[in-house]
Amino acid sequence: MSTNTTSSTDSSTPSTGSSTAPPTGSSADPSAGASAEPCTGARAVAPEAGTRPARLIHNEATTEIPVHLLFRDDPDPAPVPLRPAVVARRQGPGERPGERPATRRPVNARPRPVPSVDPELRERPARVLPGAAGVAAGLCGVAGCAATSWWAGLVPPLAAQAMGLPAYAGAGLGPAQWAAYAAAGVLGMFGFGGLARGRTGRAWVLGLFGRYRGTVRRTGLMWVNPLLLRHRVDVRLRHWRSEPMPAADGNGVALRAVTLVVWRVRDTVKATLGVEDHETYLRECVEAALARVPVEPLGTVRSSADVAGDTLTRLVAADAAPVGLEVFSVRPVRVEYAPEVAAAMHRRRIAALDAAQRASVLTSVVDSVEDTVTRLTMRGLVELDDYERKVLVKDLTVAFCAGRGDTGA
Repeated sequence: MSTNTTSSTDSSTPSTGSSTAPPTGSSADPSAGASAEPCTGARAVAPEAGTRPARLIHNEATTEIPVHLLFRDDPDPAPVPLRPAVVARRQGPGERPGERPATRRPVNARPRPVPSVDPELRERPARVLPGAAGVAAGLCGVAGCAATSWWAGLVPPLAAQAMGLPAYAGAGLGPAQWAAYAAAGVLGMFGFGGLARGRTGRAWVLGLFGRYRGTVRRTGLMWVNPLLLRHRVDVRLRHWRSEPMPAADGNGVALRAVTLVVWRVRDTVKATLGVEDHETYLRECVEAALARVPVEPLGTVRSSADVAGDTLTRLVAADAAPVGLEVFSVRPVRVEYAPEVAAAMHRRRIAALDAAQRASVLTSVVDSVEDTVTRLTMRGLVELDDYERKVLVKDLTVAFCAGRGDTGA
C-alpha cells in the first residue's frame, strides 16, 4: 500500500493506485508488519500499481517511521541559547565574581634555639701592678725577717760582723718578735708569690671564690693578687684538624670528612666560664654542621666544595659565637666514602668516568667524519650518491674509532 499526501495537516489519507511515488522516508502501515521503505532523499519514478518499489540501498537496514510523523506542521522552533561547549577549570575559592580571594596564613618556620650564656659574663681588664712593686714588697719582707731576727738576738755574731750590724744581746723571742716575723713573712710571700709573667697570645682569667674578677692580657712581668685563681687561655689564632667525622653527600651516601677549622678565642670569660670546655664544644659544633650540610668527595665539583665550606663556616660561627669563639673558616680537606660503601661507589665512579670518556671519543669521531665528508663534497673532489656517502661514513667511522682505541691502549 502506498500513501499520498493531500494536505499539510497532521492526518494523511491513503489511496490505492496512486500515480505518484511515496515521499522520502515513507513506509508501509506499521500495523501491517511489513518492512520499511528505503529513504532515498529524492523523488523516484512511481512503480506500477500493485507492485512494491525496490530498495535503493541494499546493504543498510532502515527503521520504520510512521507516516503521520513525517508531515507534522510544527511551528518554527524557538532558538535556545546554549553556552559554548568548552571544558573549563573549576573555579576555586576567590575566583568567582564578587568573592574575595581566600588568604592563606603564612607558616612561620620555628627558629633554631640560639645558645646563650650568663649576660654578666663580660670580659673586662683585671687590676694588676707592675712587677717591680711585687719585687720590692718581697725584698721588704725578707729585710723585715732579717731585722726581726737581729732584734731577737738570733743572728750569729760572725754573721752580724759580716753584715756590719752592731753587737746586740737580743731581747729574745716574745710576742712582739713573733708579730714582726708574721708581718714580714706575709709581706714577702705576697710580694714574691704574686709575680707573674705575661706572654704574647696568652691571657689569664681571674676569679675569687667563684666570682669573675677580670682578664689579664698584659705581657711582661707583673704582680697579680696571689689569692686569685688563674685560668690560662690561649688567645692566638689556632687551626684544628679534625678526625674523620660522619657526613653525607646530596644523595645520602655515607661519607667520612676531615675538616680544617681556623678559629680563636674572642671573649676569654665566656670561653672559660660560659662552657665547660670550649674546644670540645667547637668539635661538637663542627660534627653537628656536617650532619646538616651535604658535602661532595674532593675532585668532583669544585663549586660544591666551596659552597659546602661557606655553609659550614656560617653554621659553626653562629653556634660558637655565644661562647666567645670566633670561627674564620671550616673547610673539608679530605672527604672519602664510608668503608661500607667505598667499594661500590668506587666501581660506580669508574663506570661514570668510562662512560664520559666514551661519549667524548664518540663526539670527536662524529665531528671528524662530518668534517671529512663535508670537505670532500664541498671542494668537488668526489661526487657521492646516498649509498656511497653511507659507505664512506661507515668506513671513516670504523677507521677513526680503531685509531682512537689503539692510541688509548
